[in-house]
Amino acid sequence: MSNPSTFKAEPNSGSGANWDDHAALHRSNDGGGLLSDLKALRHGTLAELVRFVASLPENEQPLYTIEKAGDHRLGIGEILALSRRADFPRA
Repeated sequence: MSNPSTFKAEPNSGSGANWDDHAALHRSNDGGGLLSDLKALRHGTLAELVRFVASLPENEQPLYTIEKAGDHRLGIGEILALSRRADFPRA
């Protein structure tokens, strides 16, 4: 079973975030739901999508969420907190 590797940007089980987990970028207002994957704007690893959102202009960042394995949606607060973590892969 796949569990979200983070909760409020803190690692679960002390193992750190799984930066290579599959993730999908969504508009924050797309509603999610059963057909959520069809609404994805792009797919990539958790690290790639966190890096992408964090690189957007500050006024655009809240427009996006990241959905990762286990149906966990990360809002802008969690995304930016992840981007500031010491173990975040910068490139």
